[in-house]
This record gives sequence, C-alpha cells and structure tokens, in this order.
Amino acid sequence: MNPSLDLSQGPLTGIRILDLTSVVLGPLATQILGDYGADVIKVESLEGDLMRSNGVHLAPGMSSIYLSINRNKQSIALDLKSEAGKDILRQLIPRVDAVVHNMRVSAIGKLGFGYDEVVKLNPQIVYCAATGFDQDGPDKDRPAFDDIIQAACGLASVNSLGHSRPDYIATLVADKTTGMALVNAVLAALLAKERSGQGQYVEVPMLETMVAFTLVEHMGGLTHNPATLNAGYSRILSGGRQPSPTRDGFIAMLPYTNHHWESFFKDADQEALGKSLGVTNRVQRNANIKALYAALHQITLSKTTAEWLVICDRLDIPATPIYAMEDLPAHPQLQAVKLFTDDVHPDVGAIRYVRPPVKFSKTPATVRHQARRLGQDTRAILSELGYSANQVDALAQQGAILNGD
Repeated sequence: MNPSLDLSQGPLTGIRILDLTSVVLGPLATQILGDYGADVIKVESLEGDLMRSNGVHLAPGMSSIYLSINRNKQSIALDLKSEAGKDILRQLIPRVDAVVHNMRVSAIGKLGFGYDEVVKLNPQIVYCAATGFDQDGPDKDRPAFDDIIQAACGLASVNSLGHSRPDYIATLVADKTTGMALVNAVLAALLAKERSGQGQYVEVPMLETMVAFTLVEHMGGLTHNPATLNAGYSRILSGGRQPSPTRDGFIAMLPYTNHHWESFFKDADQEALGKSLGVTNRVQRNANIKALYAALHQITLSKTTAEWLVICDRLDIPATPIYAMEDLPAHPQLQAVKLFTDDVHPDVGAIRYVRPPVKFSKTPATVRHQARRLGQDTRAILSELGYSANQVDALAQQGAILNGD
C-alpha cells in the first residue's frame, strides 16, 4: 500500500501492462485499463495491428476502429521473430505488472513467450491469455473470431428469430463482451497480487465466456439434469420483444411490472383485455406472452411516438425513442453528460471520441493521449531500457524494430 501515490490520473496509476493484443477483444480491454490510469505498452508487429486499416480511414495507419480502442497506450513495433526483437521484449517483461495477449497459446509459445518462459523473467507477473477456446478442451488450437464464437455459443441461433436462417448480431458482441471479462480478470489478478505478492496465470476463453453470457436468461429447461424443457427465455423468444409500431414510426416501450401492465391497459381503456391476458399475475402474463405483445403492438398504433412518450412518462413505464447511431451525439442525455468529446489528434486532426463512461469520484478515468502512430514510442522505450540513439537506428536498419517517431 502506498497512501502517498497520486491517483489523479486513474485508480491504476503506477500499474504497468505489456499489451501483446490485436484486433478488438484485447485492445478494448487494455484501453480500459489505460483509461483507469495504467501505463500500457502496446507491442505491434512491423506491419501493425490489423485494425489500423479497418473502419473509416482517417490517416495512414489510423482508422476509426483503431482510434476507438487504442488510446492511452505507447506503441512499440518489434519483429518478434528476430532475436533482437525478442531480446527487447525479454527486457520489458521484468518491468511490468501484467502481460496480456490474445494469440493462440501454441503461437505465443513458439515465439518463446508462453507463461512458463515469462514467469522465469518475472516471477510475480500477472499473465493473462485471452483465448478462443478453453485450453483444456479439444478445440484449444482452433482459430476464433467474433462470427465463429457467436455461432458456437448459441447467439446466432437465438438471433434467427423471425428469419429463415441463423444470423449474427450486428456488433462485435463476442469480442467486446469477452474484452470486458478480460478487464475484470486482470483487475482481480492484480488485486490478488497486491494482497499476496504473487502473480498467476489467467485464461479468459471466448467460447466459454460467451456461453455463460448467453445462457444467463436462456438456460431454461437445461437447468434440470436431465433437461425437461428446451432452453430459452420465452419473453425474448416469443417475438414480442421488438420496438412497438406507432402512428408515425416506432417506440421502445417496456411495461414490465404488474403495475406497468395494469396501468397501460387502463390508460388505453382496455382493462377487460388486460384482465383476460392475466396482466396482474406474472405467471399468467408469461403464459400469454405472445398474445400480450400482439395486443400491445396493436394499441401503440393508435398514437404517435411523441404521444406515447408522454404517456409512458406519466405512467412511469420505461420507454425511449429509437435512436440511429448517427443521432447519438445529439441525444439529450449524452449531450448533458458530455459523453462525446472533441479533441485534436496530431496525425488525424479534429476528432470526436467517446470518453470513459465509468466515473470514479476520487480517481477519475482519464484520456491522457489518443492512439499513437505505429512504433511512435519505440525510441523512447528503448532509451528507457538503455539503448543509445545509434543502437536504435541500427536495429531499425536490421528490421528488428520500426521507429515511428
């Protein structure tokens, strides 16, 4: 414990993380750790993270996606197939509190940076591997991306509702959800290290994480062993959980409690219909869920979206207009809390980004700098390790590093 430590830049100030991740899952997690104040060193290949080219192209090596998940990190570019590149990484490992990677375990092992090798260099290291599949299973060496995991964990099947075929959810939900789990795992392991002085190996597998995520509400009949009914949560699978049509568009409206439903039908002058659907009894209401939502959607057609928003506010029924992504910067709530922030990126120019949404009263999450150019901090990091300017230049000429300063 160090009560004199200045945590004004975030609760993880003083923690150093070696980031060997790429694409979305890992970089999202390490950015959050960086937002919380950790000093994150992102190690990239000489070609750079694939996400530097995906999304809207803003400048060479700078895409909208890359900027969204790689702020608050230093960038060092190493050829980890070269001995010189490996040697640099070996020198960095004893200087950090945690190593995070999302390579296949066999691949990082071949490079010489599996857990057994890294723990020899830093016995107290927190070593966190984000894998596609739990390494105790037969799929441990299979490649995994968001689409593959959405299909394997049941999400694509659940999302087939109303369609003739399974479909993926139109966001990288497996990558981002597993990334959040990765943040939690690193934080828990760092806390254990703070208490015990001991690091450990941590694995966060995508498939298993997403199965646990998907089955929270959908476990259903699988809860019995052996299963007595199908899996699934009827309120969602019934097809009624959709935006409700109005006279001039759609509204997201969710009467949820007995009081909500009773008030809704009473206000719509349809009390008898509500009683016939059992709205004051949760068990009966769930049994009639398809008919209940059909009645809801028929009633909402009678008024405009604006009219229903007024009614829902009066009845305390959760409701909101449907916002397109392009409309979000103008959302009154998001404007009031300044979720979207303006900045000037030295390579891109004027940008807008989403600030860290989590708020700490005493140790605020901060954006200290935007995403860096590939290898922008290579020289500074090598200088910290004791390399001279001439040695850095020689390594660049050999192709062991990319010096992007």
